[in-house]
Parts: sequence; structure tokens; C-alpha cells
Amino acid sequence: MTDLLPVGRARGSLVKQVSEELRAEIASGRFSVGDKLPSQSHLTERFAVSRTVVREAVASLQADGIVESHQGAGVFVTARTAPAAFAFQSIDPARISSILETLELRAAVEIEAAGLAALRRSPQQEEEIFRTHNVVAAQIARGERSNEADFAFHRAIAAATNNPRFAEFLDLLGQAAIPRFAIQTNGAEAVRASYLDRILDEHRQIAQAVANADEAAAREAMRKHLKGSQQRYRALIQANTP
Repeated sequence: MTDLLPVGRARGSLVKQVSEELRAEIASGRFSVGDKLPSQSHLTERFAVSRTVVREAVASLQADGIVESHQGAGVFVTARTAPAAFAFQSIDPARISSILETLELRAAVEIEAAGLAALRRSPQQEEEIFRTHNVVAAQIARGERSNEADFAFHRAIAAATNNPRFAEFLDLLGQAAIPRFAIQTNGAEAVRASYLDRILDEHRQIAQAVANADEAAAREAMRKHLKGSQQRYRALIQANTP
């Protein structure tokens, strides 16, 4: 069959229709995990659409991890449904309440991570912690955004636990873990400078406690840092509430 269908919205609607029908059949068990989907020519005839529509519909399923293409063998079902949307995708860095929720969760994990890092860090990991701290300091001194470097500092602490799950947790949060945008772009310059100086001092205390192998001090320094951030954002809520 040649592609006689118009491009754009019409074809997009057909792609959606075909992909949704295939999803429903896979979810219902008509096609089980491991089964091979019918050939492209068979699906083209069955749905009375072009090969282009079928290819795009199957590509949509593949992108969602429901099917997998094996060159020369066909397309096989790998899951009955697409994985559920990851909960952390709902983090909204523009909402202070969302930032506070994230900071509370980070505190529950990163205070423990700091203590473990103090006990388990290697010389190379200790060096990485101070290197990332120095990058943050240099970027702040130049007036640059330092969110990415800040994230790298916290991830270096997590990695120094030598338990990969701590670093994986921060990777799942991503840049939403460092919600400093609102304070970096709003407010008086003096307030911003004071805030960033405080962040640097808190980072330094965490790094030093880890380097000293002082588990209790590392936990307390991280607790002070993350709880202090919560207090600063709660103050923003009060300041912005009529």
C-alpha cells in the first residue's frame, strides 16, 4: 500500500489510533510478553493504513518500552504496559512548596549519606568532594549559576558512601535537587550574596567533617545545610503571602 494519507494531524490521529489498539491488545494479554507482533504488512492490511502509520505506531510502543525490534526477526512484546511515570517528574521548581517537599526528602537520605561518607570515603572520593566544592566557590565568585556544580558536590558525597543507591537517588531527582533558581534571580543583591556565602560555608563544613572521618559532625553539617535551606524557603513563603 502506498501512503495516500495526508501528513500532519490526520496521519497523527491514525498513528495514535493504531498504537492505542495495539497497546490495549498487549495489556489484555492477546499478545503476551515474548510474543512476536504480526508483520508490518499484516498490520497495514488489518488497520487499512499505510506502512508509515504502522511504523510510527510501533515506534511509539518501542519508545515506551512495550515492544522491542530485533533486526531480521521482527518486533517482540517486552512488557504489558508502559512503566508508570516516575513520581519525581512532578517536582515543580517554580513552586516553593514543591521545593520544600524535595528538601525534606533529601534530608532523610543525605544526612545518612554524609555519615556513611565520613566512614567509607576513599582518598580519591575525598578529593572529588573538595574539587566540586571549589568549583561551586569559583562559579559563585564569577557571578555564574552554580546549580550544576552544587549538584555535583552533593553527588560526590553520595558516591563516597560506596553504596551506589545513594548516588542513584540523586540522579533520579536530577537538577530539581538543587532549587536555587528562585533565590539567584530574585531579591536584593546583598541578600543573594549573603545566601550564597552561607551555602559555601555549609558545604565547607560538610566536606571537612567527611575528610576528618567524623561521622557525627558530617551528619550534623548536612542536617544544618538542608534544614537551613528549608527554613530559608519557608521564609520566602511567608514573605510572598499577602
